[in-house]
Amino acid sequence: MMNKLSKVNFENKVVIITGAGNGLGKAYALDLANRGAKVVVNDLGGSVDGSGSANTPADDVVEEIKKNGGEAEANYSSVSTKEGGDAIISTAMDAYGTVDAVVNNAGILKDKSFVKMTEDDFSAVIDVHLKGAFYVSQPAFKIMKENSYGRIVNIASPSGLFGNFGQANYGAAKMGIVGLTNVLAIEGAKYNIKVNVIAPNATTRMTEAIFGEEMGKMFKVEQVVPMVAYLASEVCEPTHEIFSVGAGRFARVGISTHIGYFNPDATAEDIDSNIEKIRLIENGTFPMNNEDEFAIIQQAIQRN
Repeated sequence: MMNKLSKVNFENKVVIITGAGNGLGKAYALDLANRGAKVVVNDLGGSVDGSGSANTPADDVVEEIKKNGGEAEANYSSVSTKEGGDAIISTAMDAYGTVDAVVNNAGILKDKSFVKMTEDDFSAVIDVHLKGAFYVSQPAFKIMKENSYGRIVNIASPSGLFGNFGQANYGAAKMGIVGLTNVLAIEGAKYNIKVNVIAPNATTRMTEAIFGEEMGKMFKVEQVVPMVAYLASEVCEPTHEIFSVGAGRFARVGISTHIGYFNPDATAEDIDSNIEKIRLIENGTFPMNNEDEFAIIQQAIQRN
């Protein structure tokens, strides 16, 4: 176990990690348990495409945590239903009496080019990633509000922020998670609930085919863990932010805007003539809510 005096520690903290039976989720669970967290290890135990189920992945992680002197409870519910989300929170409450942090990591892949993607392919991925984050976070958020403390770390993806061929469903779900995070951060601010997003790059069973063997060696799962540990901890200061993490690089990703081109009587031809001024972000700012953007619009009006 890690020294209790370590600055980023989880003594007396209860953390739920979904999809924690393998890959990144397992790495988060082991590290946070080592830092003193009581961990609810959730994993349905299915394949990458979401089919099947097994208790073994979650049980194995719990066993490893306990062997290392930590505390953990397994949960095998699917995050893709309200009942599953409620059951995950109930596991934490029954075992430990509270919820201090949630890492929404569970995910599946059903990659296909857009014209070949079925409605089922799309819905299944939305259900696990986006709805799953909702189903788990909502009951946890209620507890956090009562406690005036909470940390939520949502896992997005570069495929959502920037796009990736064959992942329309996954990209839409992951960018939806960014929108969910933005609102939860605003609603949680006065209750000391910090909510952030990471977009990790790491070699797991979900990504090994994308990275390939040589490149995959550069993107170790363990290199993502420090950011999650920090964001889930009491010392975390940022909220409402997105972080790209991978291969030892840690960087904020911002959704920015600028004064732009102002013309209340603009025609499509005016847009054509001024498209570069519209596109080039100069002196960019990062709105943290709708009011921030309204302020920028007001500046544009006042300048003309």
